[in-house]
Amino acid sequence: MITDLTAYLPPGSFEHAQSADGMPTIYVRREHLVETMRALRDTPALRYAFLADIVGVDYLPREPRFEVIYLLASLGAPGYGEAVKRLRVKVRVPGEDPSLPTVLDVWPAANWAERELWDMLGIRVDEHPDLRRILMPEDWEGFPGRRDYPVQIKEPVKTYEPLQVSEEEFVANIEASRDRSRKH
Repeated sequence: MITDLTAYLPPGSFEHAQSADGMPTIYVRREHLVETMRALRDTPALRYAFLADIVGVDYLPREPRFEVIYLLASLGAPGYGEAVKRLRVKVRVPGEDPSLPTVLDVWPAANWAERELWDMLGIRVDEHPDLRRILMPEDWEGFPGRRDYPVQIKEPVKTYEPLQVSEEEFVANIEASRDRSRKH
């Protein structure tokens, strides 16, 4: 299956292919990402017309540090491929230059996921029209999806509504719950 697939891809665009867990996977060089994705979508024999998700992974201390994974599907409907099939496309992204090109021209649905790559991992998506925080506040420092992100938060908890019960009532409720569970 993978060898058939790679025959349709631009020459030199992929590093290698594998299918260890049953889902076909190809590694694509980041400089060939857009043209490879376009070929996967537009080649009639392939027709990976649906981008299901984009996920980033930090493999610190390994270099290249990051991998960005694109999950694609061919729908198996008239005009959208001959059979239902899935494909995992991985792109290695170095830690010293954490960037890759946008695939918005191929799949407009990539907008949110590309912004999430930036927000959580600090992977720049070049030529993205609205690359800004999407989950974290605009003034947040750092990227919480990175393995070297400090876990301890040094800010006091902000509460905007008063608690429904006092601290003493809360502790008493917890202790009563523990007493009930010990009896059973």
